[in-house]
Amino acid sequence: MKFSYVAEIFNRVEQESARTSITVILAELFSKADAHEASVIAYFSLGSLKPPYLGAQFNLAEKSLINIIAQLLNVAVDIVKKELKLVGDLGSIVAQYSWGIESSVLSLVDVERSLQQVLLMSGTGSQDIREQAVLKLLQALDPVSAKYVLRIIEGNLRLGFSDMTLLDAFSWMQTGDKSLRADLEQSYNVSADIGLIIGTLKTDGVAGIRAMAITPGIPIRPSAAERLPDAAAIIKKLGTCVAQPKLDGFRLQVHLDNRSQEKIVRFFSRNLLDMSAMFPDLIASLHELQVDQLIVEGEAICIDPQTGNFLPFQETVKRKRKHNIAQVAEDFPLKLYLFDVLFLDGQSLLTKTHEERRSIMLQLCANKALQEHGIIKVIDEHVMHDAETLYNYFEETVTMGLEGLVVKRPDAVYQPGKRNFNWIKLKREETGSLDDTLDCVVLGYYAGQGKRAQFGIGALLVGVYHPGNDEFQTVAKIGTGFTDAEWREVKITCDALKVMHQPHNVVCKKELYPDVWVDPSVVCMIRADEITLSPSHTAHATTEKLGYALRFPRFMGYRPDKSATAATTSLEVQSLYHLQFEKKSKK
Repeated sequence: MKFSYVAEIFNRVEQESARTSITVILAELFSKADAHEASVIAYFSLGSLKPPYLGAQFNLAEKSLINIIAQLLNVAVDIVKKELKLVGDLGSIVAQYSWGIESSVLSLVDVERSLQQVLLMSGTGSQDIREQAVLKLLQALDPVSAKYVLRIIEGNLRLGFSDMTLLDAFSWMQTGDKSLRADLEQSYNVSADIGLIIGTLKTDGVAGIRAMAITPGIPIRPSAAERLPDAAAIIKKLGTCVAQPKLDGFRLQVHLDNRSQEKIVRFFSRNLLDMSAMFPDLIASLHELQVDQLIVEGEAICIDPQTGNFLPFQETVKRKRKHNIAQVAEDFPLKLYLFDVLFLDGQSLLTKTHEERRSIMLQLCANKALQEHGIIKVIDEHVMHDAETLYNYFEETVTMGLEGLVVKRPDAVYQPGKRNFNWIKLKREETGSLDDTLDCVVLGYYAGQGKRAQFGIGALLVGVYHPGNDEFQTVAKIGTGFTDAEWREVKITCDALKVMHQPHNVVCKKELYPDVWVDPSVVCMIRADEITLSPSHTAHATTEKLGYALRFPRFMGYRPDKSATAATTSLEVQSLYHLQFEKKSKK
């Protein structure tokens, strides 16, 4: 398959706004590809060369890419910079030019191989070699193909869909409708590699998809908790339950494979990125676990070395850096509190009850050497029979400075990739009627006025995710909670993701159109006084019902551990809207 054909299909998708049409176009593309090509297309369409858990950092800064494009087009660097401000991304610049190639003869696999070679370049002088390799590749491509290769290098194809739309396209390719979607999603939940999913479907058919199982080294999509307003509502919903402290740390999925001489330990974030380099101080303790293979979940949280108290999330997230890791580990020591075990020595534990999984986890962590390290612990858990006992324990955890509790059904199996009432969050109350922060996605920004004119930005448009439609819906316009430095920082962040037109997967009414649209990928924490009905915002709106909006929203920080599709959903916003009235009536 020629890469130019793939690029033309991507171009069609970019112009299409109807999700069903996008699904059908993609299904046709995948039907014409062999198994390997289909895997590559799946990765490419999400702006990557590999699945997220393997990572694919080309280490080419925007400055380097601008220099490459200037050489490709034989124009001055200043001209490229000027056009970048006008059109929004480097790929769109090259698509406007011509350098003598109308349709590239390079195959999809040729392009993949060339990008793999660029990815592997390292050592002295590698930056110049890398730039020349990319330039040579672009010179062999037509403008449309070059556009998407540049976007793959930048890590953002800007096509307006997520992995969920790809699953629909895979089903449509195989059956002509979405009837296979549930099987595909189940396999994707336990083996979160979109290229592996389509490759298996192409090679082994539906039977192969249904036979897919957990593989250490490939992350499992994490389970998530629902919300209820208070202890009484939780007891009414669950009956006898168990409660664990809710830590404001970094949720990790830890994979161990001790079968070879070189023991492997990998850490994945909740959005399935490999964070292994962040936690070198945990590895020695994990090696004390007497297992061949293991997948556990836990919360890594930084500890104040002076007081021994837990530090807030924004301190823990400082671990997410590439340099001076050893020094950061010393300045911000942490502990890992395990709360679940999903896989042990070749056996999936997902269908075992919470009670059974916890018993296995306690046995694993009972060895003396692990306890002497004191870095890895099993999180506390208490059985709750009534609302009063649950509320008292909740108050105790809040007094300790924690967020609250996660309450769980003792007989619940682990359901990867699902949010349901097997787990329920009970978080501390703040002022106003809305008790919890929301994880919102930045969709665009408005030009600054008055004092903020100097920043070039005065407010953000943020939204929430609608999984069923694979789209983002607006929920707030935010102009408070930022320091001057944060305004400058968020402007830089947004400009790097600027798009010239409203993304196809963003639903926004015209009266709220921002001055600058942003590709939906940055997640931030927002606190508000309450949720209200809104004729302007589109969060969970229908033709018959108003949408939801946040009243007095404030920016509280970023959530780099979350992907845009793991943000708060529109259904959650609807649930929170009703929960706040239950709380008011009880008061």
